[in-house]
Amino acid sequence: MNTTDTRAVRIHAAGGPEQLVIDTLSVGEPGPGQVRIRHHAIGLNYIDVYQRSGLYPFPMPLALGMEGAGVIEAVGEGVAHLKAGDRAAYAANPPGSYCDVRVMPAMNVCKLPDAIDFETGAAMMLKGLTAQYLLKRCRPVEGLEPGDFVLFHAAAGGVGLIACQWAKALGLQLIGTAGSDDKCKLALAHGASHAINYRTEDFAARVKEITNGQGVKVVYDSVGKDTFEKSLDCLRPFGLMASFGNASGPVAPFAPGILGPKGSLYVTRQTLFSHITSRERTQAMADDLFAVVAAGQVKIRIDQRFALTDVRKAHESLEARSTTGCTVLLP
Repeated sequence: MNTTDTRAVRIHAAGGPEQLVIDTLSVGEPGPGQVRIRHHAIGLNYIDVYQRSGLYPFPMPLALGMEGAGVIEAVGEGVAHLKAGDRAAYAANPPGSYCDVRVMPAMNVCKLPDAIDFETGAAMMLKGLTAQYLLKRCRPVEGLEPGDFVLFHAAAGGVGLIACQWAKALGLQLIGTAGSDDKCKLALAHGASHAINYRTEDFAARVKEITNGQGVKVVYDSVGKDTFEKSLDCLRPFGLMASFGNASGPVAPFAPGILGPKGSLYVTRQTLFSHITSRERTQAMADDLFAVVAAGQVKIRIDQRFALTDVRKAHESLEARSTTGCTVLLP
């Protein structure tokens, strides 16, 4: 069997960025249902921090990284949608994209349109597919119509800036929160109808003011502990609290009984990987994303680029909340 060596960023114990090490591994031929892909760019996401820190526990050693883009080198038996030489991009389990080349399941790997470059492809898959399922599949019981208000926390982050643009294209009035005036300006420049600096303003009070006391139909929240409770107060009756991350720490346990007096609210904890459990659904969601990017309705903003060897610095920047838009690692 032909093998090739690759650099792969792994951790051998959970902890801080200092746990990230570059190991040399051998990569063989793809088996049934697998592809071998050589990366041209790799996406960085907050889920990588959760896995590295141990918040999301995995057996060790753990290769990190959930998304990438590059060229298919070989395909295994039963893979019909890709062939050697194809440009491709993915957001997928298992982790392991922080590397030069890997063998992985083909199910969530999608052919990348020629109009989209590798850096954009690597930066947009996990965040863009997340924005897709949030706005299109994770909807309040009363639905979402043009003109409706939604609240989106961390609106200047990678998922947030995509969501701001996509929400505008759908006719929604997105109220974004962010941690600085500059980040608020960024959200507004990308299509948010309103932006709230949560460090200087009470976001729940401002949301009520903006919506004339009505509240929003849905809150999309990747921040977690710091925003969860107040977010419930931003919802109108029968509104949906959609939690999809824990950037400030996990949400504390709460009594479901509080949801009644606040307006018979709904609460859900979402993850992308529940939505991409089939080849067909993955492709349909990716096609939707590719279409809005190719049409220019959603522009993927890459504000940070790090060499693969500088992965520790990349994680430090992400955890310090000093990044905006998307971040990529370059092999």
